[in-house]
Amino acid sequence: MAVAKKAAQIRLPPLPSIKDVIRLYKLRALRELSQNFLMEPRLIDKIVNAAGNIEKYVVCEVGPGPGGITRSIIHRAPRKVILVEKDRRFIPSLELIADACRDKVDVDIIPGDILKTDITQYVPDDVKTDWHDEPPPLHLIGNLPFSVSTILMIRWLEMISKQEGPWIYGRARMTLTFQKEVAERMAARMLHPQRCRLSVMCQNWCTVKYKFDIPGAAFLPKPDVDVGVVTLTPLKYPLIKHPFKMVEKVVRQIFSMRQKYSIRGAQTLFPEEVRNEMALRMYKMAGIDPMTRPFQIANMEFARIVDAYAEIVKMYPELEHYDYRAPKNKNLKENPEVEEDVI
Repeated sequence: MAVAKKAAQIRLPPLPSIKDVIRLYKLRALRELSQNFLMEPRLIDKIVNAAGNIEKYVVCEVGPGPGGITRSIIHRAPRKVILVEKDRRFIPSLELIADACRDKVDVDIIPGDILKTDITQYVPDDVKTDWHDEPPPLHLIGNLPFSVSTILMIRWLEMISKQEGPWIYGRARMTLTFQKEVAERMAARMLHPQRCRLSVMCQNWCTVKYKFDIPGAAFLPKPDVDVGVVTLTPLKYPLIKHPFKMVEKVVRQIFSMRQKYSIRGAQTLFPEEVRNEMALRMYKMAGIDPMTRPFQIANMEFARIVDAYAEIVKMYPELEHYDYRAPKNKNLKENPEVEEDVI
């Protein structure tokens, strides 16, 4: 087994260390982009090991920076590596790695923002598997900047729900770093102090595993917080079988008053004139105690709440477009007969 594992590794020709690369190209982490360089090779390898066996995989790395994690990925003999890097200062150091592994691993360097980049054009079609089969040989890895990590995760969850983007190829897995508090929220179960909207959203579409912590001292510059490494595997079937926007809306509003009774947040799903009546009706249909606090509601109980909300908006379609955050006159214009219809 050890011999086979060794044979699967790729040895790059001698390259400057990451510290030397940073010095050579005069690179520095930009605070405005939430950049932090991970310098410890042992911890870098631990992140990539958390992804499991990626030999002959297509690996997309988000925000590779100077290329520390990239080197560790390549050592594990993937079929192809796709690097999406917004900061063009890092392109020369990534090209150095790409040149070193030429004829061994295919490397695509994409200068761009992952939020605006369609990576599917760089993924070979033959990696595709059926959604209900095992995950495809495609893995997303990233040491994500804190400033975009939650936004990106929500965007990816919506893609997973629609089987779009990288998930047109099947249930592609992810190994990602987040601010420790965010990582804890993603994995938090019912009654956990970090339980929040992100917990329910992530667990509705993925199996979430919190793997380990990385101390902030391992990064340069040192962030004020530690980092958590999380793996996510899309589920064959979501727990809540409704469109992403509806699920997100219901869960968001219920958690908008996290420390209060959950009915208080649920009321904001409906116009002021009918919110008490409709929220109570929704909770009665779902079999949920209105006095339950949001973090005390299990994922399957959220499923019943969204089922009930979907039934209500089926009876009163105008309610689906009600937005608590929108100006009052805008909602009235969109739903001029809401009070009459609902009552």
